[in-house]
Amino acid sequence: MNVNLDALFKNADSVVSEILDKALSDKEITAQEGLRLYSTTGLDFHLVGLVADEIRRRRVGDTVTYVVNRNINFTNVCIKQCGFCAFSRDFREEEGYFLPTEEIVRRSKEAYQLGATEVCIQAGLPPDMEGDLYEKICREIKKEIPDIHIHGFSPEEVLYGATRSKTTVREYLKRLKESGVNTLPGTAAEILDQKLRDKISPGRISVKDWVEVIKTAHNLGINTTSTMMFGHVETLEDRVNHIVKIREIQKETGGFTEFVPLNFIHSEAPMYKHQLHEGIRQGGSGNDVLLTHAIARIMLNGYINNIQMSWVKEGQKMSQLLLMWGANDFGGTLINESISTSAGSEHGQLIRPKEIRRLAREIGRIPAERNTSYKILKKFDNNNESDDELDKITDMSRFGSYAELIKINKFKYNNPRQ
Repeated sequence: MNVNLDALFKNADSVVSEILDKALSDKEITAQEGLRLYSTTGLDFHLVGLVADEIRRRRVGDTVTYVVNRNINFTNVCIKQCGFCAFSRDFREEEGYFLPTEEIVRRSKEAYQLGATEVCIQAGLPPDMEGDLYEKICREIKKEIPDIHIHGFSPEEVLYGATRSKTTVREYLKRLKESGVNTLPGTAAEILDQKLRDKISPGRISVKDWVEVIKTAHNLGINTTSTMMFGHVETLEDRVNHIVKIREIQKETGGFTEFVPLNFIHSEAPMYKHQLHEGIRQGGSGNDVLLTHAIARIMLNGYINNIQMSWVKEGQKMSQLLLMWGANDFGGTLINESISTSAGSEHGQLIRPKEIRRLAREIGRIPAERNTSYKILKKFDNNNESDDELDKITDMSRFGSYAELIKINKFKYNNPRQ
């Protein structure tokens, strides 16, 4: 602990300073202690951020990492009706779309030519889906671009694919790996509490099944991210318990590459628009967002080194603040972000690499491009720059938007039940 923190600790609440001193000694913070940090105000509140920032510095240094990637959400048609999702459409709706495999490959090739090292593939769960669809998509991408990293298919999609294929999760994951899947997004987690899930997303993948998919993937050598959606109807206890559950899985498998807190985007979310739940909130406040990232850093210290913030949900300037409250990773360039955008996020669907580098430098950090596995590909110290193809694009409209995509006739979902 440095001298400044020592001095500040003397004026802090004794319980808070004890917890934070324990955190700086690399001791495990309990759910109850994490909960206490959520109630901090004044000096204590700022101390939580300072300690999270110090732990970040010790674990990963002053580098702010990012990945050049493209999101490809190939269909919005989904059999599930989650209360927080404004992206999905029922198979009978006019706005349903489904990208053919050749279009998914085209988008992947375009991203690769623009410097992307990763394509992130996630989508809705269309009815009557062929069990081997995800495998076909991956094989076709790898046939054209063997070097691209496929970060694809959430635990919900893996379970659905296994069900449609009439096989086990383990066998299905093996097939995905053989087809070219490199890592899985640890999305569909929301809050890992079954009663809460039954409330906000009845019929969604269960906690038990989510954990099974994640652990099985890790055991097969497929790393995943981990996420938490907060700021809706969950309690603070739900959040810290969720983080503890993620930590326990990591202790067992070591397969999580990062943890990503995801603030609830409320404006177009069905459960907010129709006020389906008493006390539903409009996402986390500024203080709440800062504390959530800081507490995640503190509670996951020694287990998950990378805390990623979502620039799509928080915007660029809040993202800079989060880099001073425990986060170290800026996420990806995305190019075609559809899910948060459809829910009402106003922060855009693409961020250029040079913008990420500028934002990192403005707060005295060193930007670095990484791959999906957090290997540093290029470090931009001494203000050196990169000649990124993505930075040269002047007309961003060439990538299209979600609002435009749902109106393109050639991609309209063909309902097999009509």
